[in-house]
Amino acid sequence: MSDFHGSASSGPRRQPDRTPPPRTRATGLRHRLAELRGPGVPAKALDARALAALAANPGCGRRALLDGAGVDKASLAERLGAPAPFGQSQFALTRGNAFEARVKADGGAELLRLAHAALDRGAEPPARARVPDLTAAGPEGRAARTALALREATAEAGAWTLLDHPMLALEVAGSPAFLEPDAVIVHPDGRWTVVEIKSFPMLDGAADPAKVGAAARQAAVYVLALERVAAHPAAPPQGPAGAPRVGHRVLLVCPKDFSNLPAASAVDVRRQRAVTARQLARLTRVEDIAAALPEGVCFSPELPPEELTAAVESVPAAYAPECLATCELAFHCRERSRTAGAVTPLGRPVRAELGGLSTVDDVLAAARGEAGDPDDPVVAALRRAAALRARALREAAEVAACR
Repeated sequence: MSDFHGSASSGPRRQPDRTPPPRTRATGLRHRLAELRGPGVPAKALDARALAALAANPGCGRRALLDGAGVDKASLAERLGAPAPFGQSQFALTRGNAFEARVKADGGAELLRLAHAALDRGAEPPARARVPDLTAAGPEGRAARTALALREATAEAGAWTLLDHPMLALEVAGSPAFLEPDAVIVHPDGRWTVVEIKSFPMLDGAADPAKVGAAARQAAVYVLALERVAAHPAAPPQGPAGAPRVGHRVLLVCPKDFSNLPAASAVDVRRQRAVTARQLARLTRVEDIAAALPEGVCFSPELPPEELTAAVESVPAAYAPECLATCELAFHCRERSRTAGAVTPLGRPVRAELGGLSTVDDVLAAARGEAGDPDDPVVAALRRAAALRARALREAAEVAACR
């Protein structure tokens, strides 16, 4: 008789099932991306700046794959011999941190005053605001604490709430990306507004359009992440005024003129949000890009430069001069484009005007009448331009000969 109740059995002893659970599409993608990074290489976290840059160049499969896999492109560029100087100077960082601290001083009183003036004049002026503690262990814990603080602030509508450096999560290519905006404001009507604090100046009420555009693309990523929080089943209903929970206008705060005093303006990011949402949806195709790669492709920094170059070149890229300000691999891609004689280094507008002519040799041959369909409007325009240039040079030579 058995010493333990229920241990006796008349049939054979059942062996534990050691069959691994079936791999889902998400886990399979994460495993494949880990293989691309290399054994033991941790994934580089995606931030809002990287996601915004990715959305600005949606046709680049190389950036989509490397960012989706969490490859450190800065280290990769160094190994390829084409490092890109990125990042702000220490002086600029110190100045930016000092300006942000000034804007958020006294419980964010000045920041809330700017938000009231630029976005919500109909609300009660913010005499004081709640500033919840968002401290938690790890990015996952901070993201959960931020979501709870947002729900609590919305449920207790009627007052202003300032979330200082909240943590938001956004799924990218099957993996979570943790994003940290400068601040999020909850209005008395329950609306949520993203705050971007930048150190570039606002002169006479207007800032550099290129820098404002970059800030808007970055803020649009935060808006998308906030919308994910708002769509969670545990999120409270809309505010009492029925306003959208996540505002499509963000608050951009910059130094006024050449002082350290803050000035603010409302920036509509609906267009940038739509573009970013489409690009993030396209990132689910990262597995399709990875599936088309040759067997054994890996981007581990431990590999020789020759193998890394071959691995990088196996992924199609869409270089443009704008990449120089947003991508660590820009110098490598520019050199490869120039070596191949591509027209992409001339800029997107020129590339679009040339239609199917993708190389400089193709363009010159079409202009000289050596190739190309004469009925093609692009070819016809090039030949007319070449004829006008030849006539201008001939007339200039004749004038010079008469002197």
